Amino acid sequence: VQLQASGGGLVQAGGSLRLSCAASGRAISRLVVGWFRQAPGKEREFVAAFKSNPSYADSVKGRFTISRDNAKNTVYLRIDTLKPEDTAVYYCQPVDFDDRPLGSWGQGTLVTVSS
Repeated sequence: VQLQASGGGLVQAGGSLRLSCAASGRAISRLVVGWFRQAPGKEREFVAAFKSNPSYADSVKGRFTISRDNAKNTVYLRIDTLKPEDTAVYYCQPVDFDDRPLGSWGQGTLVTVSS
């Protein structure tokens, strides 16, 4: 399966953005897909994973919402009330039961939040 993240861009603080993760080669409904991000100079970190009970990093709870559209074979990550510290490259990746990433990293999508 290949996952392609898209939807990043330059946004002002306080705004919203929806990132997309499109799957090819396999139905996304058969995967558990997670979002990760890597800010400049920092390690990549877990953000959210879509499952029957979605999981979120504590730092993004209440502002980030993960969802899935099986018909479009896509998982989304909506980010509300964007903050400059949300600036990062965002990646989507299959994850295991413990939200650990599986396989090789694909190309992420850059989100830049201006203050």
